[in-house]
Amino acid sequence: MAGFKSTERYIASRDLEVAVNASVTLQRPLLVKGEPGTGKTVLAHEIAEALGYPLIEWHVKSTTKAQQGLYEYDAVSRLRDGQLGDERVHDISNYIIKGKLWEAFAADHPVVVLIDEVDKADIEFPNDLLLELDRMQFFVYETRETIKAKNRPVVIITSNNEKELPDAFLRRCFFHYIRFPEAEVMQEIVDVHFPGIKEKLVAEAMRIFYDMRKVPGLKKKPSTSELLDWLKLLMVEDIDEAILREKDPTKLIPPLHGALLKNEQDVHLFERLAFLARREGSGSTRPGQ
Repeated sequence: MAGFKSTERYIASRDLEVAVNASVTLQRPLLVKGEPGTGKTVLAHEIAEALGYPLIEWHVKSTTKAQQGLYEYDAVSRLRDGQLGDERVHDISNYIIKGKLWEAFAADHPVVVLIDEVDKADIEFPNDLLLELDRMQFFVYETRETIKAKNRPVVIITSNNEKELPDAFLRRCFFHYIRFPEAEVMQEIVDVHFPGIKEKLVAEAMRIFYDMRKVPGLKKKPSTSELLDWLKLLMVEDIDEAILREKDPTKLIPPLHGALLKNEQDVHLFERLAFLARREGSGSTRPGQ
């Protein structure tokens, strides 16, 4: 089995490489936290490719229950079929809907399971999966059978840190926090996505990008994925780096700012900064200073 490491299309820090491989070795779920847009979900795809395993994705919503990852019993369909005299009604297994973890446990080969944005669900969600993730098995009450994992899956769990996770859950995971990339690493990420892009354009765009992230009171800091979107638009619109150089974020909102600023409060914040900068006639003040 191959280990995980950075690829030409995914730049991973040495700490992240160590965390992934430690999780696989210990056979513990890897809990990955970090700002939205730092590549947590993409990481699972890259791990699956590096290990040569299929990927099973379970995207968690606010209404998701842990039981859905195991299985669901469709009693309504069974009642309807019973009323219609359908022969299927005599076999209750016809009404068991297999979840993502059942799919992973039943696979004839190892798989990677992504439990994405676990913090979106109710606080009891992670606790309700403790036993199943520990023992790699669960009991189906309707059919009186125990489903055991044929091969222990590699489990990747992501969180945007929207709420605290239970201590009992945390103890069973190997934890890694993806720090926001420094400028040097971000340059590598940009080079991966846009080989041959104008160096001066990237330099000015990144200066503005990191200045924007330093602005006090910003509700949502622009992320890596948003920087990449912005650079793509700058290239499509053929924006010259000289235009970016003239547009200091304290004076004017940068062009195509809708790729970076995602709510009206942050747009208004930059509009106020621009107004104050113009009124004071100060050309030296920069965000974050």
